[in-house]
Amino acid sequence: MYQIDFEKPCRIHFIGIGGISMSGLAEILMDEGFSVSGSDARESELTRHLEARGARVMYGQRGENITDGIDAAVYTAAIHPDNPEYREACRRGIPMLSRAELLGQMMRNYRQSLGVAGTHGKTTTTSMITEILLAADENPTISVGGILNSIGGNIRVGGSELFVTEACEYTNSFLSFFPTMEIILNIEEDHLDFFKDLEDIRRSFRLFAERLPESGLLIVNGCIDRLEELTDGLKCRVITFGGEQGDFRAENVRHDEFARAEFDLIRCGEELGHIVLGVAGDHNVSNALSAAAACLELGVPFEKIREGLKKFTGTNRRFEKKGEIGGVTVIDDYAHHPSEIRATLAAARNYPHRKIWCVFQPHTYTRTKAFMDEFAQALSQADEVILADIYAARETDTLGVSSGQLAEKIEKLGTKAVYLPSFDEIETFILENCVHGDLLITMGAGDIVKVGEKLLGL
Repeated sequence: MYQIDFEKPCRIHFIGIGGISMSGLAEILMDEGFSVSGSDARESELTRHLEARGARVMYGQRGENITDGIDAAVYTAAIHPDNPEYREACRRGIPMLSRAELLGQMMRNYRQSLGVAGTHGKTTTTSMITEILLAADENPTISVGGILNSIGGNIRVGGSELFVTEACEYTNSFLSFFPTMEIILNIEEDHLDFFKDLEDIRRSFRLFAERLPESGLLIVNGCIDRLEELTDGLKCRVITFGGEQGDFRAENVRHDEFARAEFDLIRCGEELGHIVLGVAGDHNVSNALSAAAACLELGVPFEKIREGLKKFTGTNRRFEKKGEIGGVTVIDDYAHHPSEIRATLAAARNYPHRKIWCVFQPHTYTRTKAFMDEFAQALSQADEVILADIYAARETDTLGVSSGQLAEKIEKLGTKAVYLPSFDEIETFILENCVHGDLLITMGAGDIVKVGEKLLGL
């Protein structure tokens, strides 16, 4: 594998530079003195930001974008060998690195590197850790999968002591990483277009844990099923969070009128103090436990952990209040897995509302087919469900599934559901049916956020 020499900056080309992770890595390299170019399908805030920083960005992926002077090319899991830029780079003999391989090489440049993994909660937990470290006047380098206002984007370039990043399991990306500390938040079925089944996913998380050195630390959710299969025989130290037996636990959990949780933080039977979160939902109590455990291990005082967790009010698209229209509160959330949907709707129950409307856009045909019944069960927690067309992402429809089928299953569970193919139809339906006091949640990993933003005139 090609190794980047961070002491000798060169020119790196990113195929798919506009992605949330790729744009962040490109910016880190630019801060290290590298020359960066890249391409993406369309212009975005992230690409415009990179251009303002000096990157050369081309729109549309074509072989002619690969020019003389490129020392290495970086690509994402969505880029396949038939991509014209990938093909041309190979023809020219330009060294190729996956996004994960580049990120792994970056991790080696820091004294400590923390990878936050799990089926759900990576962005939120990484952001919580960021807020805590900033409250403690630390100087971490951060790569987060969402826009975090406190760092002005999805990347923060700091010193060489600590690197904190999300560690995604899709295509086994995190097996290219070199962490000294890991968090595993949860393990559930997902990405079944790549993994065979849950056991295959569990094997990957075990291999991820095995990447820790003997001096490393694994912070893992103690409620994960058959936890010993993940932890037995590891050379590193292991601490757990959550449940009744975790090393780090939450006691006396309660919620305020906006569903934000507070609790007493317990470490190994000792009460450390009271935590008040700035975000909603019991799932964020679990995320906060792991963030607190990691930061205590990094030497952050409890008072700074308390301060950082209270200051964290969420990233974009994580139970994000977008505004109000006609007395209807509009929330946007990235949930695209049944467990995430259940967590978001459970949080919504503690939020002021007359009726909860969920506008859901399924993400990928593979996921929709694999979890059709689970999606129906989870969405039935809402009072009314509006379904958009499936967001294809990297796939084409070869599985014969549709949002209309999902609507039928939700209806059979006793919850009103309607399938409307276009965003214009959805917006009209909302204006005709939502009333003062209702809570409207646009939900999904695609572009469903546009519905709420258009209604609000954003």
